[in-house]
Amino acid sequence: MDRPDHDRIPEIALRWHRDGRGAAIATVIETWGSAPRQVGGQLAVSGMGEMMGSVSGGCVEGAVVEEARAALADGESRVLTYGVSDEDAFAVGLACGGTIRVLVEPVGPGLTEALLEDLVTARARREAVAYVVNLRTWERNLAPRGPALEERFRADRSGIDGDEFVAIHNPPLRLVVVGAVHIAQPLLRMARDCGYDPLLIDPRQAFAAEGRFPGETVLDEWPDEAMARTGLDARTAVVTLTHDPKLDDPAIRAALESDCFYLGCLGSPRTHARRLARLAEAGLTPAQLERIHAPVGLDIGAKSPAEIAVSIMAEVTRVLRKG
Repeated sequence: MDRPDHDRIPEIALRWHRDGRGAAIATVIETWGSAPRQVGGQLAVSGMGEMMGSVSGGCVEGAVVEEARAALADGESRVLTYGVSDEDAFAVGLACGGTIRVLVEPVGPGLTEALLEDLVTARARREAVAYVVNLRTWERNLAPRGPALEERFRADRSGIDGDEFVAIHNPPLRLVVVGAVHIAQPLLRMARDCGYDPLLIDPRQAFAAEGRFPGETVLDEWPDEAMARTGLDARTAVVTLTHDPKLDDPAIRAALESDCFYLGCLGSPRTHARRLARLAEAGLTPAQLERIHAPVGLDIGAKSPAEIAVSIMAEVTRVLRKG
């Protein structure tokens, strides 16, 4: 699934720069607690006045665009601080005003084309990378995921460390659903609304018919083969829904041998007990089996397919955000 333009700011800025239009990137580096755009939110501005993305609910965008065009003219990066009044904050849906700090960087002498290209390439390869800029010396570099930044990567949290602003660029979240059953229909819609790229796998063509899942990416392959081909990483959640061991068990084994951050399996406690016995007999360790969330989803008393989908996305979100 293609990412929306507002989630592709580095790619768009690089394209504008190479097209000769010029490009600057504005990034939120600090803000008030109720801001509509979190730290790390970005706005791209071209030398022709084109805009993509946002750094607020609209209350400072005009001023940031003017500063971005000035930065393109003089080639200098800058940090801007804006105080937002209670009246302006209310107008864009906030309970109260506050302060927002925005880093503006023209693509050129500081944020070089080569560095931006390396960032875009890492994102295309689904590599977790941090863009680090020293706000005092203006030195910049890309840092891979490692112990020093592990908590920021895990929490998907950009922010300031001393003199440095660290912008986290994690790969897009993915949800792999095995089983084109009724629950999968609302689950895929909810996953997309939560920012995931959903992928549905089911070799049973009657279940995976396009008419049942219009517009979705559906693979009519055996789950373990499809998952091996597409890859599972630490930004991937897996949910199995078929109730059929021939389909679910190979998918579960593939997930447990990967770095996926969540694995949930549909079925009653009795069904899950039988599942654990089969998987243990197949050689999976107790530590691996403990990673399975089953019965899948938070216990909210869900009954309908849509309610079960809500419980699943709630549990996926809890694991993603809280570990």
